[in-house]
Amino acid sequence: MAAVFPANQVIVVGGGLAGMSAANTVVENGGRTLLLDKSSFCGGNSTKATKIFIADTLKGGAKKPELAKVLCANSAADVDWLVDKFDLDLSLLARLGGHSQPRTHRGKERFPGMTITYALIQMLEKVAEKTNRARIITKAEVFKLVLNGRSVVGCEYRKAGKVIKEFGPMVLASGGFGADFGSDSLLATYRPDLLHLPTTNGEHCTGDAIKMGEAIGAATIDLEWVQVHPTGLVKPDDPDAKVKFLAAEALRGVGGIVLDANGQRFCNELGRRDYVTGEMWKNKPPFRLCLNRAAADEIIWHAKHYTGRGVMKFYPSGEDLAKDMGVPLQTLVDTHQKHYEAAKKQEKDPDGGSFPAYPSGKTWDEPSGKTGSGKKFFHNIIDGSKVATEPFYVAIITPVIHYCMGGLECTVDAECFDKSGKVIPGLYVAGEAAGGIHGNNRLGGNSLLDCVVFGRVAGKAACKLTFGKDEKFKPCPTPGEIKELTK
Repeated sequence: MAAVFPANQVIVVGGGLAGMSAANTVVENGGRTLLLDKSSFCGGNSTKATKIFIADTLKGGAKKPELAKVLCANSAADVDWLVDKFDLDLSLLARLGGHSQPRTHRGKERFPGMTITYALIQMLEKVAEKTNRARIITKAEVFKLVLNGRSVVGCEYRKAGKVIKEFGPMVLASGGFGADFGSDSLLATYRPDLLHLPTTNGEHCTGDAIKMGEAIGAATIDLEWVQVHPTGLVKPDDPDAKVKFLAAEALRGVGGIVLDANGQRFCNELGRRDYVTGEMWKNKPPFRLCLNRAAADEIIWHAKHYTGRGVMKFYPSGEDLAKDMGVPLQTLVDTHQKHYEAAKKQEKDPDGGSFPAYPSGKTWDEPSGKTGSGKKFFHNIIDGSKVATEPFYVAIITPVIHYCMGGLECTVDAECFDKSGKVIPGLYVAGEAAGGIHGNNRLGGNSLLDCVVFGRVAGKAACKLTFGKDEKFKPCPTPGEIKELTK
């Protein structure tokens, strides 16, 4: 391919985690990369045991075992890549909804998506500053793929009123369509029932990659599967805002419980996202996500950050919380006591409960058990006698459009298919723009992992195409460490 057109670079569209993973991987393998992002800065939405892992992912909604296997089998090595190559702290583990094991990594402070993405952005920016191996162009709206026969050989983009062409294989990593609200949008086409909901997505998430792919005959998959996340944060002084900040799923992982307007639990807080959202729609709002002192202390940076943004409130005591909710204190005492007793019974007799548990087994927890997806894992519980004087961090939450499982259909090497099932040479996809990896529901934590795993897969595959047989057209020597290029 490199002998057919001037492909001395791999073009990456999108400066979020998937795009940055792809671009850094290209540089790491001795290639040159051009990263184009239509926003004024990079970052995307990311700023906001293998066999068991595969089983959880498939049970969680994934329908393509071959893609789930790549996601899960590459996970450990790619987390190590982030830690070793970018000096990231990812030392803390949490169990998020739908996972049977604690396996989601984060650092001691800040949000993992923001921390990881910024580290990769900074690395690529330094490489671009010190060498000719990388270029980053922002405010560049890629709108058309350039073809040579069936092969994708470049793109056209708009910047400052001009149309510019660039040539090279394409990695599309510009996100999903969770903010595509127009009358002819992908949301309107595939999920018009969700148009009234708020979103956690930035305004750049309008499905550009999917639309460009479709324009040249690329196949799509699962576009009807749009994840509605249960914990969008409601700002009391702006409750109808269309764009909402997301409450990290780790808040429930550390022991946060979800209460309805009456102060009652009604679901398994660690169930699948689609399940928790579905149970919210059956019950009475407003809903609150409540963290006791032990739970909040485990994730205190987040709690203080949300409080500072005005989307979470600190209550010195459960009595203050009950008063603000307009419910009797005894209701909150009873709710916590029942939760505490169920946890203790689960600990003593994990298989003796009366209700079905998720992902398997039995539970003693009645509020969630009655839904058929009972709570099996408990963390940072308190008994009811402590509630009156216990401090709490509490947020009002609402369902929000969060993630698009559908996108361009791809191989295990991130190559896009056409509608006849043939690979389109020169076109790769990663991150939320890719479809088929998560099926009808994505598990918490698997998005950032997906971005890194398939971003790297796409970067390597695009390098292989660009370099040609025996790496005849490889433009640069392979660095021992990518960090060496920034000195």
